[in-house]
Amino acid sequence: MKIAYIVTRSDLIGGAQVHVRDLAASLLKQGHDAVVLTSGSGPYLEALRRAGVETLALRHLGASIRPFRDLRALAEIHSALKRVRPDLVSTHSSKAGILGRIAARLLGVPVVFTAHGWAFTPGIPQREAAVYRWIERLAAPLATRIITVSDFDRQLAVSHRVARSDRIVTVHNGMPDIPVELRGDPTRSPVRIIMIARFEPQKDHATLFRALAGLRNEAWELDLIGEGPLMPEAQTLAGQLGLSGRVRFWGQRMDVAERLSQAQLAVLITNWEGFPRSILEAMRAGLPVVSSAVGGIAESVLDGANGFVVPQGDVAALEQRLRLLLNDPDLRARMGRSGRQRYERHFTLDHTVEKTLAVYREIAGHAAPSRAPGGRMATKAERP
Repeated sequence: MKIAYIVTRSDLIGGAQVHVRDLAASLLKQGHDAVVLTSGSGPYLEALRRAGVETLALRHLGASIRPFRDLRALAEIHSALKRVRPDLVSTHSSKAGILGRIAARLLGVPVVFTAHGWAFTPGIPQREAAVYRWIERLAAPLATRIITVSDFDRQLAVSHRVARSDRIVTVHNGMPDIPVELRGDPTRSPVRIIMIARFEPQKDHATLFRALAGLRNEAWELDLIGEGPLMPEAQTLAGQLGLSGRVRFWGQRMDVAERLSQAQLAVLITNWEGFPRSILEAMRAGLPVVSSAVGGIAESVLDGANGFVVPQGDVAALEQRLRLLLNDPDLRARMGRSGRQRYERHFTLDHTVEKTLAVYREIAGHAAPSRAPGGRMATKAERP
């Protein structure tokens, strides 16, 4: 089977980009063919090429809404898909998800849209969420199937009438495993806390800082991995709270697994989510996790088992849970082991690939799409 993946940006290495990279590389190893269409340049494209994945650079595809440029991007995607001649198109992220679905349907090719968290999820400003709900309702019929990365997002889409329940399937994110030497030791002290998150309105570094300000007498350090426009604001707040000497801002890193192996506790304090991969990375490393109770997070972090979930924005609850873990190395170790076991049972990359391939095969089968005269892809009416 030949799959064309479309994702909006390559200069940003987020959940959608990592998901596409891992899926494409895994399918190549299984004898399938995969090509990634994306915009921009940088380490993400280099990582795809190192994995042997063919890439096509799109000049006009961008995240912001610009009608004339978006029409050019649509034409560019349509032209690229005609050259690639895939059996199936898999679209990821909002802009690529819409334009890719339109281009694929114009060519009569089955298309899957993977929602890495809806833009109308709780926590998004109401007016903005209403606009995105309307857009998704319009775009949903273009997809042969919609994949959500959490049951929470599947239920959210059904409840808001984005699509019928029989057209939406949940395939949880999964991560490739790491060598044993990259697993963390939660019992070590002082406790190194790690949070992997961009500095943008979605993430809630401020609540984390305020909770840690109440724990100045405890032995901890905080590593923050990620970039974004709100980083200067976060640095200022850390200074105002007297935390500057204990908080390190690392920016975007390509050695996340190595950083996690040096940590004893992972956190993700956030305002809204789909099904964050950073939590799975922490579980894979054998670390306990403390996170906000938003989106599909409770599907990975079982409160009291492999970590704690706390109400969104609740400084006191977060401080209490952090204090408990900072002062109990045995609890950290027990929760870390539980998280590692849960990762192995449910969230490996093999689980994700197997379930995703089942969706692909259901809607596309193994045969290449038939061709109409002149080499163009046949429409449904022209196929045998």
